[in-house]
Amino acid sequence: MKNVLHFDTISEYNDFNNHKTLHPLVSVIDFSKAKERTGNKMIFGIYCVFLKDVVCGDLKYGRHYYDYQEGTLVFIAPGQFIDVENKTDFYQPMGHALVFHPDLIRGTSLAERMNDYTFFNYNTNEALHLSAEERHLVLDLFSKINDELQHPVDKHSKKLIASGIELFLNYCERFYDRQFITRENVNKGILEKFENLLNSYFSSNNPTEIGLPSVAYCADELNLSANYFGDLIRKETGKSAQEYIQAKIIDVAKDKLFDSDKTINEIAYELGFKYPQHFSRMFKKTTGTSPREYKKRIDIVSLP
Repeated sequence: MKNVLHFDTISEYNDFNNHKTLHPLVSVIDFSKAKERTGNKMIFGIYCVFLKDVVCGDLKYGRHYYDYQEGTLVFIAPGQFIDVENKTDFYQPMGHALVFHPDLIRGTSLAERMNDYTFFNYNTNEALHLSAEERHLVLDLFSKINDELQHPVDKHSKKLIASGIELFLNYCERFYDRQFITRENVNKGILEKFENLLNSYFSSNNPTEIGLPSVAYCADELNLSANYFGDLIRKETGKSAQEYIQAKIIDVAKDKLFDSDKTINEIAYELGFKYPQHFSRMFKKTTGTSPREYKKRIDIVSLP
């Protein structure tokens, strides 16, 4: 049975990688100094950003696999795990990692922004693929953070290190924006699948059996994390995934109001609303008129 390794502190992960601990809450690791290893499942209580320079088995997160190649960045948040599969023989890991404990950033501007870096909750087909120039910049930023770690800890250390990490993560936001653009064809395919998924959902019994489709449900059906899915939809459409779903609900509702003799309550239940008043409220907020008023208006227009 494969070993499960737990890393809750920086020193534990440094020891695993044969790396000296210069600061108890942050480290920049050079994997070439680590000992040879086999594939393991690893559970983290720290933030990790991996820049791997060698493929070391299939990298799995949860039930899914990373879109993982040489020269990619992979982001792990506390409480997550990765599983290096199909690597039973020993290999020498290569590349670098930035790892830091949540305690490092408490009370800093970075702590206030961590939720904005949604890529820490991406999972499958979502690793950040770097150009040669971007990779060089990442290594330079890692080096600057590591240079600060060589100094004795003083009252400025926390602020300077946290600022260096924040600068690095801000660049990662830029790189992901670039990746959304350069992978436009892939993204359009996902958007088309999303539209087809919603069409199939509302033409089935799912609304009455499951309820309204959620962003998490749609992301899971498309084998994407909710955060990556949401970011992708916003980049492609200018709407949040939730807004896109709501727009589809209104479109389907209009068709039902136009073609059906059913009551407003019956239509609301068919769409997946637990309470009809929630449907009426959403419809009026979106269209400026209530479902009943809309139905009256189209009935008048339809009169011979």
